[in-house]
Amino acid sequence: MSTYNIFQIAIPEFKHIHDAKLQHDQAVELLKCIFKEIPKLSNQQLETIGLDKASYDAIKHGMFEFIDEIIELYPEIIWRKDKKGRTLFANAIVLRQEKIFNHVFRLGEKQRITLLRHDIFRNNFLHLAAKLSPPSRLDHISGAALQMQRELQWFEELRRILPPKFEEELNENNRTPASLFSHEHKELMKEGEKWMKNNAASCMVVATLISAVMFTSAFTVPGGIDEKTGSPIFLRSNAFLVFVIANSLSLFSSSTSVLVFLGVLTSHYAEKDFLQSLPAKSILGLFTLFFSIVTMMVAFGSAIFITLQERLAWVSIPVIILSTVPIAFFTLLQFPLLIEMLVSTYCCRIFDIPQTKLK
Repeated sequence: MSTYNIFQIAIPEFKHIHDAKLQHDQAVELLKCIFKEIPKLSNQQLETIGLDKASYDAIKHGMFEFIDEIIELYPEIIWRKDKKGRTLFANAIVLRQEKIFNHVFRLGEKQRITLLRHDIFRNNFLHLAAKLSPPSRLDHISGAALQMQRELQWFEELRRILPPKFEEELNENNRTPASLFSHEHKELMKEGEKWMKNNAASCMVVATLISAVMFTSAFTVPGGIDEKTGSPIFLRSNAFLVFVIANSLSLFSSSTSVLVFLGVLTSHYAEKDFLQSLPAKSILGLFTLFFSIVTMMVAFGSAIFITLQERLAWVSIPVIILSTVPIAFFTLLQFPLLIEMLVSTYCCRIFDIPQTKLK
């Protein structure tokens, strides 16, 4: 029995994966054969076979191999324009395909000159970056506020690359790139403001409740107060020290979270705020809220242990374990959003290329 048959029996999906991989390799070889004939065809023939439509669809669906092969075998396609007067560069921007844009940009200084061209609507490349992303690209991003942030990142990174004069150029509708961006993203900006305020208001309520509970428990310590000395009865207990520290940290972090989310609610919500200011505040607010929940559960667990340590010490163990359930729920529901905000705000660059101005 061959190795292929053994894998097919051991792994039922192996044949399906093998067939899919084989079809993919065959499709790539077929494309190479087709692309070798393209340089021999006239412009009229290229329009007849639908080269521009095929290139557009490949960029739209992020088919990097298609673009890579056609550029290698037919480099002149970099300069080719479709019916709207847009090159591969231009369509990569309109369709928000950063990998394809980065690949074309790395081809060399000569090819980058295509960035200085305009389409038939007198849009320069900064105008194209100012247009709203296709819904298929926006749907991959959680929340309207982060979608707005992504749109601003595209616009700002292209602004750093393109000549300053592009910022003042007018298209056929007499709009500069900045005014076109505001016009195109008017609704998304409203949705982003609503999303950010709803999220901040919800988290602020939770942080306020935690702050109130922690403030109250600071004066009603477990075990009570010694009437003679006025000191807590379990003052010398290590568990009591853990309770005091955890209670204090929870109070401070929840209070900080309340103030941060209050700052989010009272922000001006200008376009540039969505780029870093609002996401940074939300990150700080979510992190301090998460920290306050963790320390609140630690304070609760230590209080239970102090109360039951002399008689039902074993009960405190399952109670302390159950106290991790709220932490787990918060981690599952809110932590992915916190991580996504961190990555999109501080760890993610759209263009993996030198930020040098074109002349």
